[in-house]
Amino acid sequence: NATSTLRLGTGIALLMERDIFSQAKTIATLDRLSNGRLMIGTGVGWNREEFENISPHPFNKRYAVLRETVEATRAIWTQDDASYEGKYIRFEPIWANPKPLQAGGPKIFLGTMGPLGIQHAARWADGWYPVDVGMGDVAQSVASFKELVKAAGRHPQDVEINIQIMDTSNLDRLKEYRDLGIERATIGVAMDLWDQPEAVMPMIDKYAEIIPELS
Repeated sequence: NATSTLRLGTGIALLMERDIFSQAKTIATLDRLSNGRLMIGTGVGWNREEFENISPHPFNKRYAVLRETVEATRAIWTQDDASYEGKYIRFEPIWANPKPLQAGGPKIFLGTMGPLGIQHAARWADGWYPVDVGMGDVAQSVASFKELVKAAGRHPQDVEINIQIMDTSNLDRLKEYRDLGIERATIGVAMDLWDQPEAVMPMIDKYAEIIPELS
């Protein structure tokens, strides 16, 4: 292994657009191969044509479909004879192995920015994964989300907030995010560099220097 500490994550995997059994086994296998260091970022997607081409479910109910997909996947990960009965997802008892190494399976973060999606993240996801440039006042957005978590009968500490950041040049802003209780920041390659692999390592080296100041 090149590393034993870095975590592996998806951002964003469209869980509804894949076969649920195959996907659950693939994620569980990857969790075991990474020694329990896998995280899953998911969302509902935006492309209606793509969704309707692969899914029999209504596009305007995709948050409910995703919630059931996640619940059913967790059942596959945790039950020896797994079954699920929802409005959109249902299957009779099955056997599915391997099980994930992490108890209950990898944490699932909902990447969403709209009011409905944020409510879903607060109700059932392991975490919220927004993009900072779409949050407006980040401190207020974080505070509002924590209130939604409480209203859902959950403890805010049990629902992580990970954030995707577009402007990484401001160290003070990153410290502010940390102090707001944001657990993790994902730094992406600039849009004009996405197809230039030679730009990735210098970017990683640059931001590796500030990690000690944020921890």
